[in-house]
Amino acid sequence: MRKTTMRAAVCVRPGGPEVLEIREVPVPPVRAGWSLVRVRGAGLNRSELRTRQGYSPTVRFPRVLGIECVGTVEISTDAALPEGSTVAAVMGEMGRQFDGGYAEYAVLPNALLMPISTTLAWDVLAALPETHLTAQGALDAAGVGPDHKGRLLIRGGTSSVGVAAAAIAAGYGVELAATTRQEAKAAALTAAGVHHILLDDGETVPAQLRAIWPDGPDYILDLVGARTAAESLRLVRRGGTVCIAGSLSGWLISDFEPIAMIPTGTRLTAFHSDTVAGRTSAPALQRIVDEVEAGVHRPVVDRVFRLDDVAAAHRFMEADRAAGKLVLVP
Repeated sequence: MRKTTMRAAVCVRPGGPEVLEIREVPVPPVRAGWSLVRVRGAGLNRSELRTRQGYSPTVRFPRVLGIECVGTVEISTDAALPEGSTVAAVMGEMGRQFDGGYAEYAVLPNALLMPISTTLAWDVLAALPETHLTAQGALDAAGVGPDHKGRLLIRGGTSSVGVAAAAIAAGYGVELAATTRQEAKAAALTAAGVHHILLDDGETVPAQLRAIWPDGPDYILDLVGARTAAESLRLVRRGGTVCIAGSLSGWLISDFEPIAMIPTGTRLTAFHSDTVAGRTSAPALQRIVDEVEAGVHRPVVDRVFRLDDVAAAHRFMEADRAAGKLVLVP
């Protein structure tokens, strides 16, 4: 007999971590075009922190947060998603316009569900969808790959996407440098395959970079974003590529003058993580899963939290203590 109630972390209103309340709630009903997924793990993301803080004006509370999850199909309304199959889901207004992954079960649109074949443990698999799809997409947008190795600088290297991008690029054989604001997090970058670690004190990154690569890197993946974008364009080698795929320092570049700020021949591009949503991303996620299983690269999971500890997980994330991915398991 299927359960009729479930435990969920309900964000009852905007505020601090204490607004995430563990409640016993009804298992949501299935409707046409949607299927019931038993959540086995959910990656934690800073966008959920911002939503909890009240910076997502379109989100109405109470809401079960969680923009991604992995699990098994419990009740299917799609023949391509048989009951018992392993699936992942990412974004598509998940945890924003409808309840997301901070629960034992979630009813999700079939169009979001990506069928995956894997032998990975649930907490490892849960670390991959949003973070590794974003990292892979950003590297692809920058032009980094097995046939285009060169030198890569990752700014914001100890963010979850930064560590994932480092692990993927290291698997390609790319020479890697990465920045971190906390020296204590350097070990996570080394574990991900980074060769050169730069301490971002707000002033000396250019000098540290020139000391190892006088001509600059071939690619910069900038996850800090607004604050460092113009500097990244000056640091990359002439004709190189800067890809902005994060907003750790905010959304807007003030007084941006493209002709003045983009050196001749240098390329500026971006990767939007909302493009990873939907079943069309299933082949890319399956490739990532296969590479992790084969040991080509490995996810760096900083910590796994139980559902009961979701408030503590948000405090940990808000204090910027993580170096790698945080995972929530029911």
